[in-house]
Amino acid sequence: MKIGIRIIFIVFFTICSCKTKQVEKKEPNKNAPKVEFSDYDLGKSDLPKLKRQINDYEFVFTMKQLEKLTLKIREFEKNTTNQIVIVSIKSIGKYKDFDKFALDLSNYNGIGLKEKNNGLSIIFSKNLKKIRISTGTGTEKILTDEICKKIIDQNIIPEFKNGDFYNGIEKGLNKLITKWK
Repeated sequence: MKIGIRIIFIVFFTICSCKTKQVEKKEPNKNAPKVEFSDYDLGKSDLPKLKRQINDYEFVFTMKQLEKLTLKIREFEKNTTNQIVIVSIKSIGKYKDFDKFALDLSNYNGIGLKEKNNGLSIIFSKNLKKIRISTGTGTEKILTDEICKKIIDQNIIPEFKNGDFYNGIEKGLNKLITKWK
C-alpha cells in the first residue's frame, strides 16, 4: 500500500511539474532556410508547382498576414470564380527575364478556370526587386496591362520601397478586386 501511494505521489508531481510553452511567431524568421526546389517540386520544369493561394518562398509575410490574404482571396473566388495567386520568390532559376518567368509560372500552374481563363497572379521578388501581375486572357479584358501597371506603380511599389510588402500587396489586391468585380 505504501509503495502504491509513493508511485501515485511521484506520478502526480511529475505530471504537475511538466509545463508546455506555446510560442507565437509574430515576425518572419530572418534566418529561415533558403528555399531550394527539389526535382519533385519542379517536375520536368524550372517552375515550382504552387500549392496554395499565397506561396511565400521569401518568407516576407507573417502567419497572420498569410491568413488574412488567403481569406480575402478565397472569399473573392467563392463569389466570382476568379482565381488569384500571390508568389514571393527569391530567384527565377535559369530564366533571364522576370516577366517571362512570371507568365510561364502562371501558365504552368493553370491559374484560373480553363473555360473562363479568369486567373491572375501577382509574382514578386524582394531579392530581385521585381514584380509582375499576369492575367489570363479572360481577365485581361477587364484588368488590362495599363491598369495592372498603374496599380503596381501607385499602390504596391510605394509600400515596397518602405519595406512593407504586406501593405503593398494588400493595397494592390484590394484595387485589383475592386476593378475586377
